Amino acid sequence: MDNRAYRLIEQQLQPHESILWAGQPKQGLLLQRADAIMIPISLLWGGFALVWEYLAYRQGAPLFFMLFGAPFVVIGLYMMVGRFYFDARQRKQTYYGITNQRVILLSGARQQHVQSLELATLPGVSLTEFPGGSGAISFASSVPLSGGLGAMSWPGVARFTGPRFNLIDNSNKVFRILRDAQRNLP
Repeated sequence: MDNRAYRLIEQQLQPHESILWAGQPKQGLLLQRADAIMIPISLLWGGFALVWEYLAYRQGAPLFFMLFGAPFVVIGLYMMVGRFYFDARQRKQTYYGITNQRVILLSGARQQHVQSLELATLPGVSLTEFPGGSGAISFASSVPLSGGLGAMSWPGVARFTGPRFNLIDNSNKVFRILRDAQRNLP
């Protein structure tokens, strides 16, 4: 059990509540499935924007052309590098906990966001395992999906509708702890 996660979750405990598990998502730079598409796209976008700015500057183009390209350079830099930094930073500030009564999700550095889900009223729990033993535990939303465009998704892509423990190690073990806690409720 992660000591820092344990201490932070402990601060959220109510009387007669005990921690069964506490942890964090995987840390550091992580490549995910979507990056197989996003990395080439970001390199094309960022490369084009940088070449545009370079040529506009080098050829003495009017200020409008350099200013026009600037937002595209910023977006390109974010797509190429920034998104990895912000993702790692967000995961570093995220903590998960399972108690004998609730699931607790903490996030944020300056402003802490606490989400608490009662085990007795969780409408559904599912486990998605990734190679290497890590995975995600999703807590289904109690709000049904409405019809129309809001309910559409790409074929073959699961639609996520609620909070989850994302990128946790030993996800199968954590899932068993959660299911046992639900079964042991009074």
